[in-house]
Amino acid sequence: MPLKYSVIEIYSNEEARCAGKPLQDAIIEYIRGLKIAARCIITRGIGGSYENGDIATQNILVLSFNMPIKIEIVLPSPELTLVLPTIEKMVGEGVVALREMDIVAHKTYRRLLPREFKVRDIMTSSPKTATPTTTLDEVAKLLLSSIFSGLPVVDDSNHPVGVITQGDLVYRAGIPMRLGLLAASERGKLDAVLESLATRKAHEIMSSPAVSIEEDELATEAVNLMLMKKLKRLPVTDNDGKLVGIVSRLDIFRTIMKESPDWKAMRGRRIEVDNLRLVSDIMRRDTQAVSPETSVEEVMRIIDANDIQRVAVVDHDGVFLGMISDRDLLTMFYDYHPGIWDYFVSKIPFTERGRMQREVSEHLKARTAADVMKTDLFSVGEDATIDEAIKIMTEKALKRLPVLDSEGRFKGMISRDALLRTGFGQ
Repeated sequence: MPLKYSVIEIYSNEEARCAGKPLQDAIIEYIRGLKIAARCIITRGIGGSYENGDIATQNILVLSFNMPIKIEIVLPSPELTLVLPTIEKMVGEGVVALREMDIVAHKTYRRLLPREFKVRDIMTSSPKTATPTTTLDEVAKLLLSSIFSGLPVVDDSNHPVGVITQGDLVYRAGIPMRLGLLAASERGKLDAVLESLATRKAHEIMSSPAVSIEEDELATEAVNLMLMKKLKRLPVTDNDGKLVGIVSRLDIFRTIMKESPDWKAMRGRRIEVDNLRLVSDIMRRDTQAVSPETSVEEVMRIIDANDIQRVAVVDHDGVFLGMISDRDLLTMFYDYHPGIWDYFVSKIPFTERGRMQREVSEHLKARTAADVMKTDLFSVGEDATIDEAIKIMTEKALKRLPVLDSEGRFKGMISRDALLRTGFGQ
């Protein structure tokens, strides 16, 4: 999707002044001083005419020195409210115009993000919110309908006072599993969980105080804060501390997809690039893997014991065959045996809880990883650049991505957090 950019166009002439300086020089100095992700170009015309009838020309017989000047400022649309009023005041002679522009890419050499990008340039505006008195069933519904896994909680003045995540619902409100799994289960199960939440309020489980960032901070500062605090998202506030947006890892990755240099093309042209960051630079990886013969019950034990949501399936030579997620297990086995719900909710280790669970256990032992794994998956080579991995994960809405070597052997899985840390960490 195109980036939201605007173009301010100024049609003036060489004699135009601002604070005693040529207008074009004053505007360049002003834009440069803002330190925002804007570019400015000055074009000197070869001829033209003005409202009073004067003509500017390079004709040797009618030589004119007051040639027309066109000044163009290309900038992210969220910066308009900052820049345009000042530009209007600076232009004492000329025409100021404004138009929108679809930007395919804004690339900066050797950087994942242009240095001067502000938080407001990349944030998602007007996110869904809750108040401290919002009931938790409403919070859960808001999260289910949101693209984010966290929900800002605001007071009556729209100041962020906390954040509720899916983890808060699981560990503080006691819901049996992630909302994504609940949504994939039988409708009656989800309704029962929502009903159990209806008597509790957001303030009881929210993480408080909210860690937020102002919209005019640099985007790289948002990344640093997310890494330092180990957060997946940040509420964004204006100068008065009121919520205006939310910036998440997904917002950052979507921006990187548009802004990042084309490292692969550069290498293809044999251009040497210093500090090229590769997927292989990410040393800490989720490397849990099972063989095709592993029982589904053992797969579930591994998922629970290691607090992960998926495992890879590899052959005896380590070649990647497929992946199994907890969502796959629940949705696949529910049709075979409704008791699988209670088996999941028991949260393993598995103890005997009656005849039904014993039957489920036997059913799971009889099935293997090869029976349930998904094989139509996306992966990335360990020699790929970070932005290539980010592109795949963002376009395909993936939180984890299998990493393979040149022989197709499974090397681990990289996460959004690992990409963010390697891409921006020191």
